[in-house]
Amino acid sequence: MNLKETLQDVTEYFSPKIVGEVNNEYIKVAKIKGDKVPWHNHENEDELFYIVEGSLLMEIEGQDAFIMNKGDLFVVKKGVNHRVSSEEECAIMLIESKTTKHTGDVDSEITKTLDQQSY
Repeated sequence: MNLKETLQDVTEYFSPKIVGEVNNEYIKVAKIKGDKVPWHNHENEDELFYIVEGSLLMEIEGQDAFIMNKGDLFVVKKGVNHRVSSEEECAIMLIESKTTKHTGDVDSEITKTLDQQSY
């Protein structure tokens, strides 16, 4: 699989697509543009972000926000309140446990079920 080619099929922002599985983890791709992701956390699961293209603003509650660029990887630890945004289109890969809810326990306009995340 080529992530860049797979991401060409992703047409909606803030709508992760499951592209693979490793043990009890989903590998997802998504595109981000704007600031619709609400503050949320994943109580029992870590979440890995990898930047395929573009730049992503990562905000962690109680810490200084930072920019992630193409090739950067960051793991948000379980229970940590966070949100992401991007002024320009940003393509990302996520690795999340199969039990991870897309926006934690926060329901918002971008929240997707697992069925909606199928590629």
